[in-house]
Amino acid sequence: MGNARIKNYIASNLYKNKNIKNNSDFMSEELGMTTKKNNFNEWYIELIKKSGLADYSSVSGCIVIKPYAYSMWEKIQALLNERLKDLGVKNAYFPLLIPMRLLKKEEEHVEGFSPEVAWVTRGGSTELDEPLAVRPTSETIMYESFSKWIRSWRDLPLKINQWVNIVRWEFKNPVMFLRTREFLWQEGHTAHAKKEDAENEVMKILNIYREINEKYLAIPSVVGRKTESEKFAGGEYTLTLEHMMPNGKAIQGPDSHHLGQNFSKAFDIKFLDKDENEKYVWQNSWGFTTRQLGIMFATHGDDRGLIIPPKIAPIEVVIVPIYKDENKEKVLKESKKILELLNKKFMVHLDDRDEYTPGFKFNEWELKGVPLRIEIGPKDIEKNQVILVRRDSGEKTSVKMKELLGAIEKNLESIQNNLFERAKNFMESHIKKPKNYDELKEVVGGNWALMPWCGESSCEEKIKEETSAKIITIPLELNENTPKGKCLVCGKPAKYMVYVAKSY
Repeated sequence: MGNARIKNYIASNLYKNKNIKNNSDFMSEELGMTTKKNNFNEWYIELIKKSGLADYSSVSGCIVIKPYAYSMWEKIQALLNERLKDLGVKNAYFPLLIPMRLLKKEEEHVEGFSPEVAWVTRGGSTELDEPLAVRPTSETIMYESFSKWIRSWRDLPLKINQWVNIVRWEFKNPVMFLRTREFLWQEGHTAHAKKEDAENEVMKILNIYREINEKYLAIPSVVGRKTESEKFAGGEYTLTLEHMMPNGKAIQGPDSHHLGQNFSKAFDIKFLDKDENEKYVWQNSWGFTTRQLGIMFATHGDDRGLIIPPKIAPIEVVIVPIYKDENKEKVLKESKKILELLNKKFMVHLDDRDEYTPGFKFNEWELKGVPLRIEIGPKDIEKNQVILVRRDSGEKTSVKMKELLGAIEKNLESIQNNLFERAKNFMESHIKKPKNYDELKEVVGGNWALMPWCGESSCEEKIKEETSAKIITIPLELNENTPKGKCLVCGKPAKYMVYVAKSY
């Protein structure tokens, strides 16, 4: 066992030792963060593991999502379910295993996903007559059913969503939450009578995703369209949210695809329209994954650990009583009164563990990113007050008990807004506008470049080959009535403004 593993083993077991008393220093040195955020790759993995979000499994590229992180995923599920049901979307479930013949029905689709597909070829000791793909996405298995369910215009629109796991095998460098062989998501699949209705829905879904990211996860984004080479395999076009990571790299967030009639023709999904003519449906698919949790953790975390936006936090407020043996009963009694008061409105936890010092608890809850901490001791009780401590800024304020509910509500709202604005300012400060191709090469090391592009795939490929970056998106907001100038790569008249960056 190497030194680092021995150190981690000792730390994890000491953490469980209920005889520890003077442990606040140990918490900061061993159990707390030891890597700075400017060393992003190592910091991020340490953050995920030490804050109790996830762990590695014995399957390469697959992680165990622990309850603390999964509870945040459940909040996202609830938020999305509410909004999707308002659009008439219904939840269902389709098989994990997809016959090879179905996966091959849409040629572009299977070509795009074939490197990532895991196959089941044997059941027990019996070779299967037909290999079964482990779900990389569900278009093919779902559209076989759609072709049976849809007969008339009265059956449309058909809007189905499922919450499932996905397996995509082909990559070399897994990163917890951000890039794993198995991940969780919701995938929505819809069929429409008219192209216009389908395309309207593409933006409706993306706006829902943007709302969840910005108002709840406090993550800013750029809304844009993927290039032809980067779009969803088998679709007409793909719209996405693109996020900036703390190291300046881009990462794709939720996406919404207009599939046109590519799959309906492949799977014979037709309906008899009001004019008595048989027509193919127009289709969309869209998804939101557990990757967003990783983006949120990375975006807001700091050198002390997580910072979780209040609206998504499993615990919004933690109460830490401070006492000695002679006043323990009195302080705990007041702490429980505060808990009872706040529980009616907030997600609150009282840390009344007797085996750990207040300093240890402070460090632990900072590591876990709880937005707001209440400290209460005998002197505070005498003054009829508590101390509020913000996780985002570290600011401490004394608050009278009669003003506590209002103060907590105000602080949580302020923390939520501050996290979003801070992330937005970081993103905007790391977007550069290179004047020429040489500047582009320099900029994309730790920033995004906003540049004019002619639309030619040859220029797109040259960027990939010579910079290790790529065109991550054609931003919608910057391509309406915006002068484009000349392509930064070839000098021809530009058709689009695009963002270029290294990416996950």
